[in-house]
Amino acid sequence: MIPKVLISVLLLLLGYAFWTLSVGYAPDTELNRTAAYYAANAESEVGAPNIVTGIIVTWRGLDTLGEVTVLFLTSAIIALVLSQSGGPSGVSGADFLPSGELLTTGARMLVPLIVLFGAYVIMNGHLTPGGGFQGGAILASGVLMALLAEPTRRFGHTAILRIESLSGSFYVLIGLAGMAIAGGFLDNGILPLGQFGTMLSAGAIPLISVLIGLKVGAEFSSILQSLHETEDA
Repeated sequence: MIPKVLISVLLLLLGYAFWTLSVGYAPDTELNRTAAYYAANAESEVGAPNIVTGIIVTWRGLDTLGEVTVLFLTSAIIALVLSQSGGPSGVSGADFLPSGELLTTGARMLVPLIVLFGAYVIMNGHLTPGGGFQGGAILASGVLMALLAEPTRRFGHTAILRIESLSGSFYVLIGLAGMAIAGGFLDNGILPLGQFGTMLSAGAIPLISVLIGLKVGAEFSSILQSLHETEDA
């Protein structure tokens, strides 16, 4: 009885909070000082038509480092907890029912396209909506489909860990290079800005997006692989 009352009270409080926010909401008529600076200087300072990517990768690059660090810690904690807890006994990979022909055939056709699309999103993140985080999640979705289509399939943890470690290390090194050569951590001025709106532009942003995409994709893939191995342990 008491848990139901607490849940009801919590729902009422949340409803009241959202109601007050919606009633008191008033859209801004102009950009604030920070946003106005980003909008006015994105082309000259970072050379990226996608201002969001320019903000995340350069101006707020230290925040992005914290985000990928949190994701890495999450992946490591999940792997540690699942390795300690184990899974149901008496179940092996051979006990899994084979996937349907539709799923298996679909995976063989779609996984390469998913990987290609993820690479496209990563590489064009400085030009169009997308970037390393989004592309890395798309790459991990390809791994998930492959695991669903072939339950007994295994991806090498060593390869995933090497990709994650190397991409993270190079990411930090590029950030330090920005401090030594340019104006600050992850300053994309370590490379020429190039011609605005072209693929080879925006300085080091495309390279940083690739490293973020590989790191995020590897970390999500590691989580999926850990969960999959625990399920059939």
